[in-house]
Amino acid sequence: MPSDPTTITKLELWPADLPLTDPFVVATGSRVTAELLFVRLTLAGGIQGYGEIAPFPEVGGEDRTSALQAATDLARMTLGRSVTEYEQLGRLFGEQASAHPAARCGLETALLDALGRHVRIPLWGFWGAADVRARETDITIPIADREKSVALARGWAQRGFRIFKTKVGTDVEGDIRRLEAIHRALPGSAFIADANQGFTVEACRRFLAELKQIGVKLRLLEQPVPREDWEGMAALTKEAGVPVAADESARSLEDVQRVARTQAAQVVNIKITKTGLLQALEIARFAKGAGLSLMAGGMVEARVAMGCSFALVLGLGGFEFLDLDTPLLLATDPAIGGFRYEGPILHPWSGPGLDLTVAPTGPVTTIA
Repeated sequence: MPSDPTTITKLELWPADLPLTDPFVVATGSRVTAELLFVRLTLAGGIQGYGEIAPFPEVGGEDRTSALQAATDLARMTLGRSVTEYEQLGRLFGEQASAHPAARCGLETALLDALGRHVRIPLWGFWGAADVRARETDITIPIADREKSVALARGWAQRGFRIFKTKVGTDVEGDIRRLEAIHRALPGSAFIADANQGFTVEACRRFLAELKQIGVKLRLLEQPVPREDWEGMAALTKEAGVPVAADESARSLEDVQRVARTQAAQVVNIKITKTGLLQALEIARFAKGAGLSLMAGGMVEARVAMGCSFALVLGLGGFEFLDLDTPLLLATDPAIGGFRYEGPILHPWSGPGLDLTVAPTGPVTTIA
């Protein structure tokens, strides 16, 4: 047995199919089941760390089969290394699996969770503990017909939710009418409109003008046009009258540097599964320094990945918008411990690392 208790001796990966309570429909695709992978990393001293791989093929192009292969290959590179080498390992992951950010994210999360447990501090403390407090998240209303959208919003409002992140971008007239219907049914509500690249500039202008006329309170407009339409993003950012967030246009540090340079958005949506965890840290730090506002979001994730994103919010500070709701959209919660929800409020945890565990439920791939 290695004498250094921080030496990585084993990694385990297993799949989990978690049904969604309602189809998760966005402009670029849909999901009815979250097809996840969980990671458990064991150190020589017996400490274990957990991670989550949450590919969303319709958005990032990564699926579970390819993510498992990439994660298995990367896991082999970690054996015999110390978890304190997480930065060097992260660079190695980036070189070897640049097209697999979800796989990298799961392993990087497990590395840092194990390290946090070893040094006995919460993961948010490892990153600075700049803003440790309970925070409010929005809740996502997927693309659906008007009646279904109102019914979903009413149900969430009964649980205390006030900010509805409404997916739009496939039918501008239908989108306007859906937001209008929710606004009329729940007049105190605020909205984030997320087009997932679905609008043209002209369609988005119409969308914004009509919502303003109706009196819908729009807090944020997220990724209104295709990610490569930098001129369109910049034009809408200049004229929208509400903050514009870059999501698909912010898939790397280089992308976010371009967002800042071209003034293509005022807000950057930080998603650890979209970029990998360590690059998400770099992006967040750069964006703050460049005067961009921060949003924390996710793919369709359970509480392991979402807990890691919440740790970034608590540790780094400066996150104005929270979209950390997808565990609430899942029919089951495989994690025990960690942060907890009380309606729309996320409550921090105080134990080391992520302070949670996940038990295998499917076939386990073991690398030792």
